[in-house]
Amino acid sequence: MACHAAMAGKTNMIVGALHSEFVHLPITRAVAFRKKVDIKALLDQGNLHKGITLSHAVNTAQVVEQPLPFKPQPHSSVSTHPAMTDQETFAFQYVSCAAEISQLMSLIINTFYSNKEIFLREIISNASDALDKIRYESLTDPSKLESEPELFIRLTPDAEGKVLDIRDSGIGMTKSDLVNNLGTIAKSGTKSFMEALSAGADISMIGQFGVGFYSAYLVADKVQVITKHNDDEQYIWESAAGGSFTITRDTINEPIGRGTVIRLYLKEDQTEYLEEKRIKDIVKKHSEFIGYPIQLVVTKEVEKEVEDEEAEEKKEEEDEDKPKIEEVDEDEKKDEKKKKTVKETKKETEELNKTKPLWTRNPDDIKNEEYASFYKALTNDWEDHLAVKHFSVEGQLEFRAILFLPRRAPFDLFEQRKKRNNIKLYVRRVFIMDDCEELIPEWLNFVKGIVDSEDLPLNISRETLQQNKILKVIRKNLVKKIIEMFGEIAEDKENFNKFYEAFSKNIKLGIHEDSTNRTKLAELLRYHSTKSGEELTSLKDYITRMPEKQTNIYYITGESRQAVENSPFLEALKKKGFEVLYMVDPIDEYSVQQLKEFDGKKLMSVTKEGLELEEDEEEKKALEEEKAAFESLTKEIKNILGEKVEKVVVSHRILNSPCVLVTGQYGWSANMERIMKAQALRDSSMSSYMASKKTLELNPAHSIVRALKEKVAADKNDKTVKDLTYLLYETSLLSSGFSLDDPSGFAGRIHRMIKLGLSIDEEEVAEPAAVDDVPPLEDVEGSTQMEEVD
Repeated sequence: MACHAAMAGKTNMIVGALHSEFVHLPITRAVAFRKKVDIKALLDQGNLHKGITLSHAVNTAQVVEQPLPFKPQPHSSVSTHPAMTDQETFAFQYVSCAAEISQLMSLIINTFYSNKEIFLREIISNASDALDKIRYESLTDPSKLESEPELFIRLTPDAEGKVLDIRDSGIGMTKSDLVNNLGTIAKSGTKSFMEALSAGADISMIGQFGVGFYSAYLVADKVQVITKHNDDEQYIWESAAGGSFTITRDTINEPIGRGTVIRLYLKEDQTEYLEEKRIKDIVKKHSEFIGYPIQLVVTKEVEKEVEDEEAEEKKEEEDEDKPKIEEVDEDEKKDEKKKKTVKETKKETEELNKTKPLWTRNPDDIKNEEYASFYKALTNDWEDHLAVKHFSVEGQLEFRAILFLPRRAPFDLFEQRKKRNNIKLYVRRVFIMDDCEELIPEWLNFVKGIVDSEDLPLNISRETLQQNKILKVIRKNLVKKIIEMFGEIAEDKENFNKFYEAFSKNIKLGIHEDSTNRTKLAELLRYHSTKSGEELTSLKDYITRMPEKQTNIYYITGESRQAVENSPFLEALKKKGFEVLYMVDPIDEYSVQQLKEFDGKKLMSVTKEGLELEEDEEEKKALEEEKAAFESLTKEIKNILGEKVEKVVVSHRILNSPCVLVTGQYGWSANMERIMKAQALRDSSMSSYMASKKTLELNPAHSIVRALKEKVAADKNDKTVKDLTYLLYETSLLSSGFSLDDPSGFAGRIHRMIKLGLSIDEEEVAEPAAVDDVPPLEDVEGSTQMEEVD
């Protein structure tokens, strides 16, 4: 009922508009919906005028033309072009309901498209469809191409007239095509054509929604469509995005042979789309890989030499004034006329889409030079790519893709404001978007390439994908293929070293974020270690070098390789022959939190509690005895340090150092604490519960610890015990990778130690420097008198 009411209201508006148009036209017809309606009710309501006929019990998607039952009358205020004697006016129709056409047009123009430059992509896509259709028909009837053998799309900007022509030599449209396709909003001739094709036909169409053409009104006030079909005459379709359009037999323009010209009369503020550079940028972005040549008519200034008539006239006048002397010479030279250089403007056509869609070809037929050329054109990189992966996916979703790995990382690789990825999504070689966050994970944002699908569920503006499920399928396949490419690079040591140097952070970020592919990515990790020397080692190689009794993979995190190489935490492990990996990249702290094990071997930090040193029974028994012997010392040190440490224990973790500070198994390490403190926008409240409690581990075999034990046993109230304890704690803070809480206090204790070393008494005060004997001042005469004067 709502639909009928809308139609009734609109009929009044359309017929009124049509009537005003029909009054002065010699031949006039009106187009209306065929819909099941009550004619009598409409007549009673005054909704059916003599300019329009509604027929009932017919599908709404069909359109009919009916002659008017009156003769047109001349109208003095209207002037008609002499060549437009066959002009007919029609009303826009909508396939589902007679909605408010002007509102619908406004909705299409202002709401569907977020970017006005899309209009050119839509029109070029429609032109490509038209070319596909004529090519398809020519397969069975080659004579179809005789009217225009060349298949092309040509853009002709006219800056003076503010007009942009987009011409194609496609199939063109008959008069009924113009009415049915351009006159019925959201009815797509492409879709009907696709449905009519037999299954499996190798043909790809774009305009499945039937609204792409109307995007022209984003930039144009008025649109003309000049078209010629092989089976019909040349017509002009014209509309200003109102409720109606006109169709006229074309006797004004030059015959175009076959095809269509979309002529856009641009709005005052949209003349940028007549600029050569702007057009080239839009075509390169959206339509670079259309299968037909896209030509741009450009105006160029050329220098040309012409005869200088003025100079010749002047020379002749001068010659007339001078007496003539004739000389007879066999080698008489011919008079050379003077020439001048002038600038002329001439029009040329440039092909804008010379880069061909490489991904549509068989990978076996493509040379590496072609991939390199395509990569440079796609990315504007001056270097060749490091690796390429060219593949197609078939099944429920079909698409083709080419993925490239650059040789070096861009300087803004992890810049938050930059584009999230470099994968361009195409549908049938027409660019859709390159900023889809769901298409590829952030950690792979350095991979560049193209994904092209024959059929994706796009929204009506074809700017975004509609279904996340499809995106997940594409994403899963892309990540899988990229990891395969990484594995192929790993076989070439030299190339892999270049890759790892540039993108190791991305791999580690992937381990942190991608739980599905974590194991595969872990195989790509490379680290320096206590046994690798200057070479990097993989986790697989590490396992092959493990002693039989070693069951864990040991690692240490720190600020730099130099800092960790001499760490006291490595002393016992080196003695046992256990290899330790150096993780000195800040992101290692994050990735290792997620990578708990590799190939069944647990990853264990040597700076945290719970370190398993594969001790035998004798070593364990000796440790227990030492714990009992040093119990009084550990208690006293705990009392002195208080809350600074959670506990003080004796361990075999160190051999040459007196003590170290270890952190809890699940809290931050010393390196992680340093990283978090360096964050400019950190949440300081997190530090309170994430900063791990510290445990002071003493080396019972060290002479300092043994001497301190004896000193405590003799007199635990000795003043030097407290100073020595604090000094040991603060030096272990530094050697374990922490920062000092009280640097000035530490400096004071060091100064006192220096004084002791220099045998300087603590209470000794430096005497002031002796003042040199100064001779007495001579008495200046008159000084007394001056002092008396006040």
